[in-house]
Amino acid sequence: MTPFGRRVRELREERGITLAEMAGVLGVTPAYLSALEHGKRGRPTFTLIQGVIHVLGVIWDEADELVRLADLSHPRVTVDTAGLDPEATLLANRLSREIGLLDPEDLTRLCTVLDEAAARRGRAGDVP
Repeated sequence: MTPFGRRVRELREERGITLAEMAGVLGVTPAYLSALEHGKRGRPTFTLIQGVIHVLGVIWDEADELVRLADLSHPRVTVDTAGLDPEATLLANRLSREIGLLDPEDLTRLCTVLDEAAARRGRAGDVP
C-alpha cells in the first residue's frame, strides 16, 4: 500500500464511503481504485487527486497532504545516482534489493536519518 492509498482508504472509511461508491463518483472502476489504494497502480493523475479531494470533502491541510502523498506514492521508483558519490549508488542498489526485508521500525529509522539530513540542509523532509 502506498502512503496516498493508505490515507485515501482511512479518509474514505472515516466518512463511510464504500470503494464502489467512491469509484462511481470518480468515474473509475472499483478494481482500479482498489489497485490504487494498494499501490498496484502508478501515481494518480492530478485530475484524479482533485476528484478524491472533492469526494472526501477535504480542505486545506488535508488536501495539501493528499497532493504531497500522491507525489511520494509511485510504487516503482527510479533512482539516478549518476555523478554522485559511489556510496550513493551502493545505497540505492542495496535499498532496492533489501527493502522487502526491512520491518516497519527499520523503515522508520531510515526515514529519520533522511529527515535529519534534510534538516541540516535547511529544508523540510518529505515524510508521509
